[in-house]
Amino acid sequence: MEKLKNYPVSIAEILRARQVVGDFVRPTQLIRYEGLSRLIGADVYVKHENHNPTGTFKIRGGVNLLWHLRREEVSGVITFSTGNHGLSIATAARSYGLSAVVVVPEDANPAKKRSIRECGAELVEAGKTFEEASLRVEALCEERGLYYAHPADEPLLINGVGTGFLEVAEDLPEIDVLMVPLGAGSEAAAAITALRDRCPKAKIIAVQAENSPAACRSWVDGRICHAPNHTFAGGFATGKAYELPFSIYKDGLDDFVLLSEDEIYDGIAAAFFYTHNLAEGAGAATIAAAYKLRDRLGGKTVVLQMSGCNASPTEISEAAKRTTFSEGYA
Repeated sequence: MEKLKNYPVSIAEILRARQVVGDFVRPTQLIRYEGLSRLIGADVYVKHENHNPTGTFKIRGGVNLLWHLRREEVSGVITFSTGNHGLSIATAARSYGLSAVVVVPEDANPAKKRSIRECGAELVEAGKTFEEASLRVEALCEERGLYYAHPADEPLLINGVGTGFLEVAEDLPEIDVLMVPLGAGSEAAAAITALRDRCPKAKIIAVQAENSPAACRSWVDGRICHAPNHTFAGGFATGKAYELPFSIYKDGLDDFVLLSEDEIYDGIAAAFFYTHNLAEGAGAATIAAAYKLRDRLGGKTVVLQMSGCNASPTEISEAAKRTTFSEGYA
C-alpha cells in the first residue's frame, strides 16, 4: 500500500478528491457575521466545517483515504488521534465496510472516545500524549497487518481536506485573509494547496496554542522541531511537526499566531455568542486569533475556519464562565 502514500498533494488531486468526498459530504456554509465583522473591523466570514458529519473538517480526508483503501481491497485500518481524526477514520471505515482501530491518549476527550466507539471502531487508550499513542499504533499495525493511516503524513487525507477550501474559493474568490488552526498540519497544508491556486493573493495565517507550539517553532526555524505539548485543545495537542504538511506550510504560510489557554477558551465563548455555534478549542481559535490581530485585519475580507465542534463537557463549562465577549462588548 506504499503507493497510496506517494500520491502528490496538488490542486489536481484535490479536484479528484471532490468527486469522492462529494458523495459523502455536502458543501458547508460560509457565513458572514455582522457582530464579528464589527468586533474585528473587517468583513468576517466563518467557514462552518463544524457542520460536517462527525463535526469536523477531518471527515473529508477520512472519506478520500478509505475510498482508496477499499479499492485496494484492504481489510482494515489503524491510526492514532486525539479524537477528531480517529472519528473520521472510524466513520469512513464503517461506511466502506472496513474494520478500524483507533489509538488515543488516555486522557482524550470522552465525547470523542464515545463517538469513535459508536462508529464500531476498536478504541485503544495508550500513553499520555498524541506522540505516545503513536508508539502503540506501530506495534499493533505490525501484529495485525492493518493499513497505518497516519493523521498527518498521508497525502490522500490532505487532498480530501482540500475540498473544503475549494468551496471557500468558489463562494468568496475575493478573500484577503484565511485563518486556519494548525496542529498536525493537514488542514493548513490543504488550505495552502487549494488557495495558492485559486486565490493566490490571499494571506494564510495559522493559529496554534502557545502551550503546544511545535508547528510554530518549526515554521520559524525552518526545520521540524519538537516542543512541550500541554494544551487542553485536542486539535492543537501535538508535540512535533510532521514531515508532509510541514513541507507545504514551511514556505506556504504568511504568518502564525499563538494563543494562551485563556484566549482559546475566550474563542469558544465568542463562537457561541457571535455565531450560536458550540465549537471546540481549536475550532474556535481563529475567532480569538482574528480579535488578537484586529488592528492588522481592518477593512479586509477575512475567512475564519471553524474546524470542529466536539468540545468536552469540561471545555464547555469553562468557556461558559468567560465574559470577554459578553453582550455589548463589541
